[in-house]
Amino acid sequence: MNITRRELHRAAIWLALASMATPLRARSQGAPQWQADPFALGVASGQPRPDSVVLWTRLVPSDADDALGSGALTVRHEIFADAALRRPVASGETVTDAARAHSVHVIAQGLQPQRDYWYRFACGNATSPVGHTRTAPATSADVRRMRFALASCQHYEQGWFAAHREIAARDLDVVLFVGDYIYEGSNPNNAIRQHGTRTPHTLDAYRARHALYKGDADLQAAHAAHPWILTWDDHEVVNDYADDRDPGYTDPARFLQRRAAAYQAYFEHMPLALPPQGAAMRINDRFAWGRLAELWTLDCRQFRSHHACPDPERDHGRTLVECAELGDARRTMLGADQERWIGRGFADSTRQWKLVGQSTQMSTTGFDTPEGRKVWTDGWDGYPEARRRLLQGAESAGVRDLVVLGGDVHRHVAADLRVRPNDRSSPVVASEFVGGSVTSRGASRASMDRMRRDNPDVKHARGDERGYALVELTPRRMQCEFRATQHPVQERATFTTQASYVVEAGRAGVQAA
Repeated sequence: MNITRRELHRAAIWLALASMATPLRARSQGAPQWQADPFALGVASGQPRPDSVVLWTRLVPSDADDALGSGALTVRHEIFADAALRRPVASGETVTDAARAHSVHVIAQGLQPQRDYWYRFACGNATSPVGHTRTAPATSADVRRMRFALASCQHYEQGWFAAHREIAARDLDVVLFVGDYIYEGSNPNNAIRQHGTRTPHTLDAYRARHALYKGDADLQAAHAAHPWILTWDDHEVVNDYADDRDPGYTDPARFLQRRAAAYQAYFEHMPLALPPQGAAMRINDRFAWGRLAELWTLDCRQFRSHHACPDPERDHGRTLVECAELGDARRTMLGADQERWIGRGFADSTRQWKLVGQSTQMSTTGFDTPEGRKVWTDGWDGYPEARRRLLQGAESAGVRDLVVLGGDVHRHVAADLRVRPNDRSSPVVASEFVGGSVTSRGASRASMDRMRRDNPDVKHARGDERGYALVELTPRRMQCEFRATQHPVQERATFTTQASYVVEAGRAGVQAA
């Protein structure tokens, strides 16, 4: 299930055909004269490979320009080898229309590996902001360093996206965002700014929610500064959904219509190459960073088994003490195909560091109580056999220098990963870092202290502060710096280092720096 050149070619053909669908209408408009900036959502790049990157923007006509948005529009892109935009590298045109929310996805190919590029878009008399991107190193390159930000969980209502302002100013190769890019729901108890619209169920409503988030200046800055690699969690559709089931037990056919709308809007607002096919969309992927690292991104929502022992009234994830279904070996977080794909990837990889970007915390988080062990069913604790298979497969394949990167749980976490969690007789086979949350509220320090007490594999856990993780990878070690600020995040918030941990090459497990 790797993204092959054939699939990339298929994506390019799809985008070309989509652009050609209405060329005569687009050309008949000539060069539109905009009264307001149609590039108000900024620009973005993503999926960096040695010879290509995906460039993105979306035109949003204002009320004054509504007539211009009724037909197809031609958008020109330009790519440069310098920040002053004096050394052009490539250019081209894309035709877009309202059927794709006037979004533009350019698969820029034929680029040089490990190079900085600058790009911009134009339509009529309007020109977009300039974005910066960077290609991946050649697959055989002897890379000595990789730097990236790990981020997730940016509830618009619960704080400002100040973390992205700091991310934009960093010298990074890439941003790894592992889910909850938007939130479909609201919580008035924690709101310091408002969504202003109801929970989305339709394509237009999801588009509006994405546009609200993309309108944030700090988020735009982080997208314009670096290429992004993305996966999703649940709030891009609805909280705690599992495959074709939502919390309200909506008829699956009806829920999949909603999921299709959410996936379409997600694609329209992200620098991704492959569009959804109805309610199905490929988000898992594989990236190489020279000989230094390989990164797999996983989809932990689309193919997972339904929650074990669900509440018959409303199927949210919940804490349970006894549930025999948890031990069912047939249950999966990733689906059988994706499990085989990642297993083959582990076995085949010849790069030093193996990184897994996925949406939640993999280390166990349960609490010991007089009634028994309490576990949360929406996370990996709700799919313990799937977790065991993944880690056992890595151990059996002799995988070394494996690090799992997650989000979702609104806390910074550094942990060891074993086939049998918290069992000292089970060797540590991997390390884990969870990069906090950009804004979304987390648990108290007392709660996290108790979690660490009951789970000795978890070496660090703080949920009372917001932020992201700054990661630096070298052949000798991986260092993760947890950047944090108070909750709720204020508009001009500044960040400090909450804690720093390292993983030494050849030695599984996290250590305080």
